[in-house]
Amino acid sequence: MEPATIFPVVKAVHELDYLFKPRSIAIIGASQKELSIGNVIVKNLLHYGYTGSIYPINPKMDEIRGVKAYATIFDVPDEIDLAHVIVPSKFVPGVIEDCGKKGIRAVIINSAGFSEMGEEGIALQNEFLANAKKYGIRIFGPNCQGIINTDPEYKAYCDFTFTFPKPGNISIVALSGGVGAFIMQSLFDLDIGMRMYASNGNACDVSISDVIKYYGADDETKAIILYTEGLSNPNEFMEVAKEVTKKKPILAMKSGRTEEGAKAAASHTGSLAGVDISTELIFEKTGIVSFNNEEELCQVAMAFATQPFPRGNRVGIITNTGGPAVIATDELVSAGLVLPALSEKAKNILQETMLPEASIGNPIDVVATGGGKHFRSAMDVLMDEEGIDSIYINFVTAPFTDTDEVARNIVAVSQLRKKPIVCNFMTNMSLDRFKETARILKEGGVPCYSFPTTAAKALGALYRYSKTRSRAIGEAQDFNDVDKKKAEVIIKQAKREGKQFLSADRVYELLAAYGVPVANWWLANDVHEAINAAEGIGYPVVIKGESESLIHKSDMGGVAINLKNADEVRSAIEKMKASISVPNLRFLVQKFLAGGKELISGVSIKPGLGHLVMFGLGGIYVEVLKDVVFKIAPVTELEAREMLASIKATKLLDGVRGEKGINKESVIDIIQRVSKLVTDFPQIVEMDLNPIIAINDMVYVVDARIKID
Repeated sequence: MEPATIFPVVKAVHELDYLFKPRSIAIIGASQKELSIGNVIVKNLLHYGYTGSIYPINPKMDEIRGVKAYATIFDVPDEIDLAHVIVPSKFVPGVIEDCGKKGIRAVIINSAGFSEMGEEGIALQNEFLANAKKYGIRIFGPNCQGIINTDPEYKAYCDFTFTFPKPGNISIVALSGGVGAFIMQSLFDLDIGMRMYASNGNACDVSISDVIKYYGADDETKAIILYTEGLSNPNEFMEVAKEVTKKKPILAMKSGRTEEGAKAAASHTGSLAGVDISTELIFEKTGIVSFNNEEELCQVAMAFATQPFPRGNRVGIITNTGGPAVIATDELVSAGLVLPALSEKAKNILQETMLPEASIGNPIDVVATGGGKHFRSAMDVLMDEEGIDSIYINFVTAPFTDTDEVARNIVAVSQLRKKPIVCNFMTNMSLDRFKETARILKEGGVPCYSFPTTAAKALGALYRYSKTRSRAIGEAQDFNDVDKKKAEVIIKQAKREGKQFLSADRVYELLAAYGVPVANWWLANDVHEAINAAEGIGYPVVIKGESESLIHKSDMGGVAINLKNADEVRSAIEKMKASISVPNLRFLVQKFLAGGKELISGVSIKPGLGHLVMFGLGGIYVEVLKDVVFKIAPVTELEAREMLASIKATKLLDGVRGEKGINKESVIDIIQRVSKLVTDFPQIVEMDLNPIIAINDMVYVVDARIKID
């Protein structure tokens, strides 16, 4: 059987078109062995109805699955856009060289045995990558499944999985082929169409970022599903995701959130994942809607594939039964949505159109005997109501109503696409009568869910994306009162001396150079200098032992607080000298600030991403309570405000039981200045400002630690 020759005459306008929209495909390593990858890929292409030419490559076979086979790619008389490579890893570099000479522009390497296998595999991978670069070939994989494009113009099933999705508007990219296939199957089971699919294994060339950028430019992709176990190039990903989420939603899930999960992910993917929050922060910064549950991710995708996005968080509920509406309300409110009262105009209309026993309010209860016209009136009212942004429907298929008519009316309103609609559809699918009702809703594009909580989560996710898309975080403040040159001198001096941790005096000088307020201090060499400093600063004071080798001062008796006179200063220093045996012990004298809230801000660096800025409750309890939040630097004013609002103890910052609240503006300013400092000086790898004392209008750093690279 000759290979098919009918294919769309389309010039590739993007280099990844050769991967996702190939006009011809060679399978290098095609096989007659029934369950081999080289056989399954040929089978899938034929079964799915690939519209281009198929060229199995096998020197020992005349045909494979009825398709003419060729001994080498050079024997193929026509051009080849895409090649699958399914040969032992040691032969792959040579195969890529041949692909380059043939003019093939994209290659999917299904074979394993590369970077995931250690140094020998890495060497092979580097060798074939060098050959690919020489000829301008894009490599997908290795150790991967491949891609699927459901577009009827191509029907490219370049993959060895077994789910054959119908065309749709959701595109998937997954680091793990197993999870990717599961997500694809879940969408199929939910009768949700798919646009494109990609699982890129080791991702040595074509990255997740490349695929997301490609999906972002694809007009038929309405939503993107991402599964990852880590990001090899976080900065590249952030830049791409920022642009794509402005146009369409990315629904994402990252595994490896626990230590055990990270170990499992690392053993599978070559240690991309780690136990950190960097990926979640990237999702937040770029406007990606993240999930911790794969079932919820797939269920929510149904709403994203069919519904517009709400303008705000005001939801109207229509129900024909009470209990599920209560459950839904709890979930909707938890997701940040509100149920506003209806206008008098809306109530007047409903009084005329609803059954006498109906409840006129929000929720609108049309009662179990409500029919199509009652649901339609309620939906029309909510669609016209200025104070409503989305509609949630509880629809129980009561046996004494025309449920098909109800479904047709829900579909008619949904297809207006004025506001998003989700439906909690509760029925008995064993009855043929209600199967038809379900079919009407499904084919009409109404996202239907069996449980009220699931439906509410879907609507909540639509709102989350709408909120993040319209959220303007602004630009990081560029302070004009910082002394960058002084800071540079301090850091350079420490580096010349080979110091990782800055001494206390240098820490406070560096903070002061960037306008971070610190409590009055002086570094004394002996008791006499300490007493003079205390009297100059004003009692009460704090004395802290200071030495490069003295890290945990409190644990070693190196901190004395609330010293009210010279005798107490002298006694405290004598005790420190007796109990602490470290070289070059000096004494930091600092103003003692009583009362107030103890806060913390800090910085840690993540390779490939940059600095994470932290804020939370500080003092000795920070490691126990761990009430802290992080943002990726640079941190804007809006993000700093979000940090204060995000900790569990945020209400304490406003003051409780007669206490005055803290000066939030000063804390917000400190967070931004810390962010500016580490942005200007990436050599700073760690910083702890703990505690920051906030007393009414005053906010001061009273202890700090800075580590440089």
